[in-house]
Amino acid sequence: MSLVDSVTKAFVPIHREGWPFIAISLVATLVIGWFADPLFWIGLIVTAWVCYFFRDPPRVTPVTEGLVISPADGVVSHVGPARPPAELELGGEPLLRVSIFMNVFNCHVNRAPMSGKVTRVAYRAGKFLNAELDKASEDNERNGLVIENGDTRIGVVQIAGLVARRIVCFVREGETVAGGERFGLIRFGSRLDVYFPEGTVPKVALGQTMIAGETVLADLRETNPTAQPLTRVS
Repeated sequence: MSLVDSVTKAFVPIHREGWPFIAISLVATLVIGWFADPLFWIGLIVTAWVCYFFRDPPRVTPVTEGLVISPADGVVSHVGPARPPAELELGGEPLLRVSIFMNVFNCHVNRAPMSGKVTRVAYRAGKFLNAELDKASEDNERNGLVIENGDTRIGVVQIAGLVARRIVCFVREGETVAGGERFGLIRFGSRLDVYFPEGTVPKVALGQTMIAGETVLADLRETNPTAQPLTRVS
C-alpha cells in the first residue's frame, strides 16, 4: 500500500448532506477571522466538528436471514413494549420497541435494520423535546418507515430532538433496501425507534452502545418471549 493510500484511508468519508454546512462554516470562519484573529481559531474548531458530525464511515453488516441490525449509532434508551405510531399502520397493540438515542457526537447516518421493501413512509410534524424522554416518541417531529420482508414487518422511526431540526429520508415507498443500507440522516442529535413483530426477543439492553449497520438488535428466528439479554458492566 502506498503512502497516499494510507493517508487516504485514515480519513473517514463525509456524507454529501454535510458539504453545504461545512462550506458555510468555513466561509464564516474566514470572514470572522479576518476581523478577529482569535475567532478564526474558534471557527476552525467548529468547522472541524461539523466535518466530524457528518462523517459516514463504512460498516460491515451481518447478512444472515432473520437478523435485525441497529439503524443508528448511539445508546439504547428503551427496551420494552410500546404502541407504534398510528401512521405506520402496524396495529394498536404494544410491540417490542428498541429506542436508540444519538447525541451530537454520534454518527447520524441511519441504516436499514433489515432487507426488504419499503411499504410505507410517513412524516409527522411535532415538537422538539429532548429525544431521551419517552414522550418524544409521541410528541416530537418524526418520520416513520415500514420495511416488509415476506410476512415480517419492521417499523423504523426517525425522531427529531432538542437540537435536531431536520429529518432527511433518502428512500420512498415501493423501493427495496438492503440491510445496512443508508436510508436517512438527522441533524443534530436525535433518536431512532425500531418496532418489532410480536414475540421478538431483544438481544440488546438499556445503556448498550450501538453501531449502525453492525450491532444485532434481534434475531427474528428466536421466539422465546420470556428471554432477556444478560449483561455485565465492566
